[in-house]
Amino acid sequence: MSEPVLTFTPEGFYCAAGDFHIDPWRRVPRALITHGHADHARWGMGRYLATHDALPVMRHRLGEIDAEGIAYGEVRQIGGARVSFHPAGHVPGAAQIRVEVGGEVWVASGDYKVIDDGLTPPFEPVKCHHFITESTFGLPVFNWAPQADVAAQINDWWRGCADAGKTALLGAYSLGKAQRLMSMLDPAIGPILCHAAVENTNAVLRDQGIALPDTVLANAEVTAKTHPGAMVITPPSAMGSAWSKKFGPQETGFASGWMAMRGVRRRRAGDRGFIISDHADWNGLLWAIRETGAENIYVTHGYTDIFARYLNEQGWNAQVVPTQFEGESLDRAEAEEDAA
Repeated sequence: MSEPVLTFTPEGFYCAAGDFHIDPWRRVPRALITHGHADHARWGMGRYLATHDALPVMRHRLGEIDAEGIAYGEVRQIGGARVSFHPAGHVPGAAQIRVEVGGEVWVASGDYKVIDDGLTPPFEPVKCHHFITESTFGLPVFNWAPQADVAAQINDWWRGCADAGKTALLGAYSLGKAQRLMSMLDPAIGPILCHAAVENTNAVLRDQGIALPDTVLANAEVTAKTHPGAMVITPPSAMGSAWSKKFGPQETGFASGWMAMRGVRRRRAGDRGFIISDHADWNGLLWAIRETGAENIYVTHGYTDIFARYLNEQGWNAQVVPTQFEGESLDRAEAEEDAA
């Protein structure tokens, strides 16, 4: 029996035919990267290969790296492996990586969502024999509402804050979620301010031609007096900090798939929780897996045991693969308590 196209090693997913790893979490000579989030694109690899749209953020985060870009759909021969990158719909530049050796096809999907958010190239199903999937939200309770509905909820909340003389602070990841949210906002309500971590990422994305609404860096000179009725997009870690106090009377909200868990919403210090994620929900995961046509499914980070068990019951050959990926980690421990 021949060796599998991809094997699961202590460094990450390894392709012997091409002598490369995919999203490794330990230092390796050659790394193929699905996207720029820190749990998938780590410092210290010898060489990197990622989509042209993923590289600017990777360089912004990792500094000087030996990295090469590749277009979506471009086929690259690496040793004995034929490799191509295909849209994952997760965040700008995110890709699934297709690896073919001797007619056997594997797809490492990284993180993905299957709805078109209008900002990121939408998810593209890739036919394969073996599919590596996340399961961050691999429970039936996770069922995302249409994006337009969530946008209306956020804008109504922001408008209410502005009418009450308050600043709205909305917590979200700096890459992907933050830009998606600001593209959903109604700028007629007021100015959109961004924490430095978010605005620095905005600048990188704008430089590569990604259209974003006008935003203002929330530096020391920017306060509730200079920008009344503002929406502030910030990493959740900055909520309640000395930096946030300058915005005066305020309400805080969190935008995450974990807001679907009532216990998480209750235990957060925020005033509002908005259910939106850059990961696939339960139905999205199942749809993506069906569309690949794969018989063999490898389940990574998330509700791995539950999701793999369900897949096996439905006729797939599924197994859990331990990784160091984190997915959308906001209040993961609290969510686990609620699911127990």
